[in-house]
Amino acid sequence: MTLPDIGLPLFRDYLRVTGVAHTGPERLGDPALIGKRLGVINGSSWVTLWSSYFGRRFLPGAHLINVGNEAVQVNFMDAYHRGLACPPQANIDAFVRYARDLVALAQVDAVLITCSTMNRAYTDVQAALGSTGVPVIQIDQPMMQRAATLGGTILVIATHGPTVSSTQALLRETAQALGRDVSFEGLTLESAWHRLAEGDVEGHNRILAEAIHARVGRQPLGSVVLAQLSMAVLLLSHPDPSAEFGVPILTSAECGYGRVREVLISQSNPLKL
Repeated sequence: MTLPDIGLPLFRDYLRVTGVAHTGPERLGDPALIGKRLGVINGSSWVTLWSSYFGRRFLPGAHLINVGNEAVQVNFMDAYHRGLACPPQANIDAFVRYARDLVALAQVDAVLITCSTMNRAYTDVQAALGSTGVPVIQIDQPMMQRAATLGGTILVIATHGPTVSSTQALLRETAQALGRDVSFEGLTLESAWHRLAEGDVEGHNRILAEAIHARVGRQPLGSVVLAQLSMAVLLLSHPDPSAEFGVPILTSAECGYGRVREVLISQSNPLKL
């Protein structure tokens, strides 16, 4: 890939979002969140920009500590294309190690799994941290709970093939746990993924918006679920999508970080220095 000549602005803005490692609390933000540490497990290193941006947007003041490995995504993509179990057990084992490291090395107050394909790792991570008392949140689960509660036909949109089965399984499991029957339809827009991979965020968002408009025009929907955290950039082009499209548009950024906020605020841990 040829890099555009945007070096200084790129590094400046990137560091404004991610910051650098530090030991004290964040200097600014919600007083109820300052001093809280959130360990974030990403399915790939590039997604750190998403988890940091939306984390700071919805959890101002929380100290975000990210882990993520490009090899994890390469491995589950390879398994998916070869027709093997996805995600591979090796990836789940890696997430368990990441979670243990976050607790042992950074003393986080909670752990968030942001990867939709890797939502199958949730129970293993939760079990691994059970004795520590550190809560584990899967970023998509609050979104699925919201969709199941709203009822009606749920349109589940994904842009990345390996995500589809994990996302739909989580929706079924969540609805069953709530005692609700759900009707949903899946839509995979790989072309949006390719646009995102080329840095064409506007093109990615346009494909999503056109697909939602088209489907809303054909049938009544209870909600639209955007299956991956990466898809939350739709909010940058459409800041009030539910009003614009006439149906609730659910993102894991809003729903997932909203749940994390509830968990962190409910704790009474002292500031970490």
